[in-house]
Amino acid sequence: MTERPAYPSDLSDARWALIAPRLTAWRQARTDAGVRGRPASHDLREIFNAILYVNRTGIPWRYLPHDFPPYRTVYGYFAAWSKEGIFTELNYRLTGLVRDHHGRQVTPTASVMDSQSVKTSTNVPTATQGTDAGKKIVGRKRGIITDTLGLLLAVIVTAASVSDNTIGIDLLDRATTTHPTLAKTWVDAGFKKTVVEHGATLGIDVETVTKDPQVKGFSVVKRRWVVERTLGWIMQHRRLARDYEALPDNSASMITIAMIDNLTKRLTGETTPTWRYG
Repeated sequence: MTERPAYPSDLSDARWALIAPRLTAWRQARTDAGVRGRPASHDLREIFNAILYVNRTGIPWRYLPHDFPPYRTVYGYFAAWSKEGIFTELNYRLTGLVRDHHGRQVTPTASVMDSQSVKTSTNVPTATQGTDAGKKIVGRKRGIITDTLGLLLAVIVTAASVSDNTIGIDLLDRATTTHPTLAKTWVDAGFKKTVVEHGATLGIDVETVTKDPQVKGFSVVKRRWVVERTLGWIMQHRRLARDYEALPDNSASMITIAMIDNLTKRLTGETTPTWRYG
C-alpha cells in the first residue's frame, strides 16, 4: 500500500486480512481468464479504502482525494465488484464469521424484515424513482432482512412507490436462497397477507409485530428494533443518507459495503466512530 496519512475510514491490517483473499482471488481469476485491458497496477487495499471513503463520507466519486487511485479506476472496480456479486459474497462470509464469534450457528434460522424510503439526488434516473404515498417521500425504497443480531442477509432497492408486499416477497426469495435454514421472520404491519402466504410456501413463519396502541410516542417494538437498529447503522455512512446511485443495484451494494465495514470491525474489536463523536 502507498504510504500516506491514514483516513479514519481506512482498513486496518487485521480488517484487510479478512477481505484480501477474496479480492486477490478475483483479480487472479481475471488474469488467468485473459481479461483484456491494462495490467493491474493499483493496490487492491487502496481501491477498497477509496470505496469505503466514498461510502463513509458521502462525497461524489470525482471528489476522491488525489492520494487515492484515480476515481475512474476506483469506480470501475466498484462497478465490477457490484455486478459480479463480490460485495454480497464478502458480506455472506463475514456474517457467518460474526455469528460464529457470537456463539451462534453460522446459518441463521430467524430473521427480521423492514423497509426504508429515502430521497434521491438529482442524478438518479426518474424511471428508477417513485413516491411513497404513506411517507410522502419521492425517491427509492430499501428493503432489508437481517438475522437476530441485525446482520444483513439480503437487500433490495426499488422505486419508493413499490409496495412492501412486493419487496417482502423478493427479500424472502433472496434470503432463503443463500440461507435455506431460515424458518421465522418478524415484520411490521406494512407487510400484508401476501408476504405471510409467500413465506408459508417457503417454509417460513412470517409474524407481524405491531406497536402497542396504548403507548404514545416512541417505543421499542419487540423483535423489530433489531432491523431498525441496522437501518440506523447504515445511515451513519453519509453516502446512504440519500440515494446518489444511478443504478438501484449499486445502491444495494453501498448498503452491503456499510455492513462489511461494520462486520470487519466486529471481528477485530475495532470501534465505529459516529459523526457526533469523531
